[in-house]
Amino acid sequence: MKITAWRIVQARHLATAFDGKSAELNPGRWNRSGTPLIYTAGSLSLAALEILVHVEILEILRLYSCIPVSFDESLCKRLGARVLPKNWSNDPIPASTRNLGSTWARKRESAVLAVPSAIIPLEWNYLINPLHPDFEKIVIGSAARFRFDTRLLGFRE
Repeated sequence: MKITAWRIVQARHLATAFDGKSAELNPGRWNRSGTPLIYTAGSLSLAALEILVHVEILEILRLYSCIPVSFDESLCKRLGARVLPKNWSNDPIPASTRNLGSTWARKRESAVLAVPSAIIPLEWNYLINPLHPDFEKIVIGSAARFRFDTRLLGFRE
């Protein structure tokens, strides 16, 4: 079965959207500093929410692009609730989740790791390991301009 995930990035970062360097330099929920990963979401709307929880300046919302990514489910390992640390969705981010994702990436257990979203735990985010040998089997689609509706942050245009 094919899975389609989405990545939303600032337009100026389109050329490097799938090299993993951003996460390598800026650790996230599922990786420590020094671990390259590509964060994607199971739907375009979830990808938008994952961006919005970090945005502080309204003007920046005009500068994004979205990119579909597709891959076969056989390339994906899923982490269910039973294997996750109890505090996996806490803020600030616990070291336990960063260690879990970084260990998965370092061991190259799969090209993609499915993890629940901390925003909507019933939906999936997909972490892509750009260093995995099966990374080349992941199909990266064409980018399109993405426009956030500013009402999501309580602003009217």
